[in-house]
Amino acid sequence: MKSNLRLLSAAKVICGSLITIGTLLFLYGFVNGYSDVVGIGYGTVMGGVFIFIMSIFLVSTEEMLKRKRSGI
Repeated sequence: MKSNLRLLSAAKVICGSLITIGTLLFLYGFVNGYSDVVGIGYGTVMGGVFIFIMSIFLVSTEEMLKRKRSGI
């Protein structure tokens, strides 16, 4: 269980920083009219969300497999 919490906390920190950086890039490009920066910011936000969803999926799959093996 501790490895699951460590993985989730690491994913939370990494994805939170990616989403923050992506949002700042998106807003900077949108306000100043740089369409390339808007695309990079949008892609960064989508990447952070994707990584977070995949980490939740992997942790839940691992926990379900552990429960199935132990017979709970």
